[in-house]
Formats: sequence, structure tokens, C-alpha cells
Amino acid sequence: LSDQKEGHCLNTSGEGPIKVSYIFPNGDRYEGECSRSESGVIMRSGTGKHTSPSGVIYNGEWHEDKMHGRGTLQHPSGALYEGEFRDNMYHGTGTYTFPDGSTYKGHFHKNRLEGEGAFTNTEGLVWTGEFHGKAALGLKMQLNF
Repeated sequence: LSDQKEGHCLNTSGEGPIKVSYIFPNGDRYEGECSRSESGVIMRSGTGKHTSPSGVIYNGEWHEDKMHGRGTLQHPSGALYEGEFRDNMYHGTGTYTFPDGSTYKGHFHKNRLEGEGAFTNTEGLVWTGEFHGKAALGLKMQLNF
């Protein structure tokens, strides 16, 4: 919200976080909590939902106008991330569902698969091990008896 000059912001709460409904000039919409910085700028902070006209939806925690904390980010392709964010990036633990339905559940570092995780392919086979971005050497297939 800080770098936008236009839009409509309504304060619907007397105390605590400011509750807003805000439409950006580009058509993005934010509904949720905000706070005012020391310089008086209103920033997304707390919990809220941000929707873009292209169909990207983030619902979760914000800090200083960035996705930060726990949340869900949906893409129009069908891809979905549920987990931890830091500074607008997947960071921490989470689950990423690819458009084809396969999933990765594990650790992320600055938007990259990084560390222990499990990849489940479209046939339901689960591969576990260490992931390093696009590389995942030595994965083990989990056997279901």
C-alpha cells in the first residue's frame, strides 16, 4: 500500500490493527489488517487476503507490506503453496502442489526447495531425501506395504 497514491482505504475499527478494504490502481484488492508506519504510511500488517485480477490469491500473514508468516498462495495454473513465508518468498516449511497434482512437502529457502522433503508424483509414489533447488540426488522411494 505504501507506494500507491490512489485507491480507497476504509478504517472499520477503532482500536488495534486497522481493518481495510483497498483497491490498487492496477485492480489488485487487499482486505485485511494494516498498520501505520512511523512516517504515517499504511502498510499491510497482520492477516489479510490479496487478490490480483490475473487470479493470484494470497491469504495469510503480512509484515511491513510483505507476505511474512503463515499463508496460502494460489496461482491460476492450479499451483498452490501452503506454508511459511519470509519477505514475499516461500521460506521455512510448506507444501507446494504443482498444476499436475504432484506435491513437494518439506523445507524451502528463498523460494527454492532446500533440505529434507518428500515429493509425491501423480501416481502417488513418494520420494524422500535432500532437495537442493532443482537437484535432488539420492532420493529414496517410500514403500507402502
